[in-house]
Amino acid sequence: MRVDVDPETVGRREFYALLNSVVVPRPIAWVSSRSADGVLNLAPHSFFTVSCVRPPMVQFTSVGRKDSLNNVEATGEFVVNFAAEPLYEQVNASGTNFPPEVSEFEAIGVTTEPSRTVSVPRVAESPVAIECTLHTTLELGDCTLVIGQVRHLAIDAAMMDGDHPEVRRLRPLARLGKDEWTTLGEVRSITRIRHSDWPGHFTPPDTSS
Repeated sequence: MRVDVDPETVGRREFYALLNSVVVPRPIAWVSSRSADGVLNLAPHSFFTVSCVRPPMVQFTSVGRKDSLNNVEATGEFVVNFAAEPLYEQVNASGTNFPPEVSEFEAIGVTTEPSRTVSVPRVAESPVAIECTLHTTLELGDCTLVIGQVRHLAIDAAMMDGDHPEVRRLRPLARLGKDEWTTLGEVRSITRIRHSDWPGHFTPPDTSS
């Protein structure tokens, strides 16, 4: 038996909470931006993913009109800082609804670091920074999708294992439902099966019992 929920018959906040509880875990874009008046902003956005490979693009969604969205539209630049487990309290604190004239960098006590390709600074304590220029925004109901073209990727050398970042060193944070967060947990590896190798490489599990 399933619980059936029609988004047309429940409240907006109730259905939003349900979606947040089943679309999990969600990586966090810790977005740094600068207002037209020069005030730095830092905010977590958990609707975040890669948009395109070539050219490289990433996206985050502003639920409602937030300072991040206003700033990115005004300046055309932002940085996605990696939300790592050791920064758990700072990432959460940066989601406080500070007024636009308050810089979260100062309020939560994290350090600015100059970016290489954009004027918006990185979070120095974050192990990865994705420097972006605005590609496009798309309004979807009460939300705005922000797509940025990646101009530079800066990774702490200590996070690297050869040519690639090692996820256990990165220690990513992710959002769940309610006020729940999660960390990396168990890591599993499995090779994708090519069609030419399919015969004999996969047996569907027995679900008859």
